[in-house]
Amino acid sequence: MRALVVDDDRAWQQILVELLVDAGLTVDVASDLRQAVASLRLNPHRLAVVDLSLGGTDHRNEDGLAVLDAVRRHDPGCATILLSGFATVELAVAALKDHGAHTCLRKERFRRAEFRKVVQEVLAMPLAPGYGDSPRARAVTAGQALAPAASGGMPAGAAVPAVLVVEDDAGWRSILAELLTDAGYQVRLASSYGEAFGHLKRGACGVAVVDLTLSGAAPAERGEEGYRLLAASRQAGIPAVVVTGSSRTIDAERAWGDYGIVAFLEKRTFDRRAFVEVVASALTAAPTAPSSLDALTDREREVLDLLVQGLTNKQIADRLVISPNTVKRHLKAVFEKLGVNTRAAAVGKATGGG
Repeated sequence: MRALVVDDDRAWQQILVELLVDAGLTVDVASDLRQAVASLRLNPHRLAVVDLSLGGTDHRNEDGLAVLDAVRRHDPGCATILLSGFATVELAVAALKDHGAHTCLRKERFRRAEFRKVVQEVLAMPLAPGYGDSPRARAVTAGQALAPAASGGMPAGAAVPAVLVVEDDAGWRSILAELLTDAGYQVRLASSYGEAFGHLKRGACGVAVVDLTLSGAAPAERGEEGYRLLAASRQAGIPAVVVTGSSRTIDAERAWGDYGIVAFLEKRTFDRRAFVEVVASALTAAPTAPSSLDALTDREREVLDLLVQGLTNKQIADRLVISPNTVKRHLKAVFEKLGVNTRAAAVGKATGGG
């Protein structure tokens, strides 16, 4: 049996496709009204999951309603689920009453378990005449529950480790938490640097899943709190997986090179199975030995970098626009944290530690 996913967001396409494939469906994907209509004309579908807005960044776009109408015209045996991040209560009611949607779900409250339950309800409904008479169709008509396919995670009988998820977006936090819970892990959630840092200092997790950009940070620190958490994770010997909206090469290189992460996953190409497999491999990997370099603050690291380049205290002060006395204070802190007494020894530690 076939399902149709109509959504212009690649990440949501992947999430929905994987859930529907787990339910035993062959899935077609469309990004706009034209593609959706072409797919509806080509094959009969048991279920269509339709995003309300198919206009990219135009949140006023409501092409999804036109897709619902097209389903009723071209594929009347197909049930529809409207999925949206922008629908009002009035619009949701109109989708149900006037456009024939089976139900409406909001993206910001999306729960995989709830979605799977709705899919099972749809598949348990009587098939339209002539749809097909495969063993799978007969089983669904009889109301048999569809078990999701295995997608990695904890082996039976294994001790359940905790995974820390650091994510300030409620939707992504929910998706990641539900994936990990379904895979058999304990999940600890943090939406800010302070919460996450406390978990890491207590060693209360076996792996950390970290978003690089936390919106709660001050503007001057935005984009840096994630890296500080990677440093704290490394110092605690806890492997880290980055899941981020950034696709910048410099972010990937910095996370891999400076913090020894296990994986760098981009949200726009997020793959559910790959994520669960990465977490599983991170938990079995040898813990990263903490380095004294990880204890340095960003400013101390900058001072040490310039020291490695052979600059004098005055030159370092000029480069960083600080006073020579401030440079001396930073160097004293660097020497203490690295356990050295001379500039040459500090340079040796820095070059030996990468």
